Amino acid sequence: MSNMLSILKYIKPYTTYVIFNVFSNILSILFSLFSLTMVIPFLGILFGTQEKVYQAQELNFTLLSIKENFYFLVSSTIEDKGKVEALMLICLLVLVMFLLKNLFRYIALYFLSPIRNGIIYDMRMELQEKIISLPLAYFTEQKKGDLTSRMTSDLVEIEWSIMGVIEMIFKDPINIFIFLITLIVISPELTLFVVILFPVAGILIGYIGKSLKSASKKGQSKMGEIMSLIDENIYGIKIIKSFNAEQDFNKKFKVISNDYKNIMTTILRKKDLASPMSEFLSTIVMVIVMWFGGQLVLSQDAALSAEEFIAYILIFSQIIPPAKSLTSSYYYIQKGSAASERVFEVLEAKNTITDDKNAVTINKIEEEIKFNIPFFKYENTQILNNILFSIKKGEKVALVGKSGSGKSTIADLLARFYDLENGQITIDKINIKKIKIISLRSLMGIVNQESILFNDTIFNNIKIGNINASENEVIEAARNANAHDFIVECEKGYQTNIGNLGEKLSGGQKQRISIARAILKNPEILILDEATSSLDSKSEKLVQDAILKLMKNRTTLVIAHRLSTIIDADKIIVLEKGNVIAMGKHNDLIEQNPHYKSLYDLQLLS
Repeated sequence: MSNMLSILKYIKPYTTYVIFNVFSNILSILFSLFSLTMVIPFLGILFGTQEKVYQAQELNFTLLSIKENFYFLVSSTIEDKGKVEALMLICLLVLVMFLLKNLFRYIALYFLSPIRNGIIYDMRMELQEKIISLPLAYFTEQKKGDLTSRMTSDLVEIEWSIMGVIEMIFKDPINIFIFLITLIVISPELTLFVVILFPVAGILIGYIGKSLKSASKKGQSKMGEIMSLIDENIYGIKIIKSFNAEQDFNKKFKVISNDYKNIMTTILRKKDLASPMSEFLSTIVMVIVMWFGGQLVLSQDAALSAEEFIAYILIFSQIIPPAKSLTSSYYYIQKGSAASERVFEVLEAKNTITDDKNAVTINKIEEEIKFNIPFFKYENTQILNNILFSIKKGEKVALVGKSGSGKSTIADLLARFYDLENGQITIDKINIKKIKIISLRSLMGIVNQESILFNDTIFNNIKIGNINASENEVIEAARNANAHDFIVECEKGYQTNIGNLGEKLSGGQKQRISIARAILKNPEILILDEATSSLDSKSEKLVQDAILKLMKNRTTLVIAHRLSTIIDADKIIVLEKGNVIAMGKHNDLIEQNPHYKSLYDLQLLS
């Protein structure tokens, strides 16, 4: 429930809409009340028990003044035009009152729409910004589908809960309060039963609501599992088909979906219990009111007139819908509370990689990048040990070694995708932790082994390198990356959509788009996770040529899988199990280091 109250802070920008919503609700309730209280003079006229008022009172906003002046109007109409005309007057007034009631009810909903949609928009944007800002380590612990679920289905639950919160705070209590005051005015004795019995019903409903929250949290979590599985199935559809694993994956999906179905059945049953239970409990209260109220009417001193009693029953019956709505709102809030916990888990996740308060901005590298890493652990597993080397400005330094030797980790640490707890990495003797993150990463261009492209046009994928680049600059970058020729042959040229993860392009084409993006950025420091290791010979030659253009006059860190591509490196660092076991130029390492020579010989044979 505390998380749901936290959501109320998002209402602040929409305070004006809230005020208009509350004001419109109050008017709707008042017009509804006026229309119901007219039953008293209506029945009085019909049965001839109406006491006539021959003197108008001073008109003000007190209940007595409004009542006496209305009775004077009815009495004057009876005297001048007869009872039928008076009945017609009351019927017309009831019609007008109901028209105004529903008009202001619509106006209240009109002002509610921007509140609920605005809050969800603000929360979704905050979630987006938070997720984008979190370090890579966070995403290794979370399933993509579960994060998607929190940004979609969980927010839908919260949207309905916002309706519940607004109705619970700004509508139903006001409705019940105004009608309750009216009932007290008509008969304090009868209203005493209402005040005592309604909280008892509320306690019973609250007990069921608490169990609903627990089940809802399980349901939202299970939906996250389903979305994760869907995401994995779509991403790995080729593997599933090629290994004829459709049945196995269907069985796995069936188990999770069946669990979700059972949880949601429980949730819906509990939620659906709210309305009939609240109605039955309200009916019990009404029967008690009818019993004691009937006795007041039939008693000798007639503490309550028949028309007042009927009006009391009618007004009391109008408390039941908001009471039921309040119950339903409570159930929605319980469901939304479970969803909001999951959303706030993301919003409150700690971002461990942030700018130092005295962080500086740098625009270029003047001297060198220096790595001094005594050790680096990730999830209690030691990845690196005693890493000490430097990259001079303009040098090409390569990291080689078997998979799992720590090559990519060193590159990730340089870009501050992860942070060191021991040691430091410096650029021109400045610890990268003392450099603003946006400044640090603006120095770098990264080309990964697996091209990361987005479901957008070729033009926009290249332009990520420099959002402010002109069309000519984008085209020039594509030319330098040997990508222009195949781009213009596409159906819509640079405006061709490349599909999810660039699936409409070949591997070589995707890599050249990635290189064009890096060229457009024109980075000081280039990080290459060997971009040619999985390409055919023709594509490799085109991509390698583009890479050579990209590396020219740049400080470059290469993660090498094919040693033939880094023969000309200024420095080659050989890693094994997170340790530097050799360092030097290619020819020196061939002669002096058996490990490097064996790696090179194996690739020559393959």
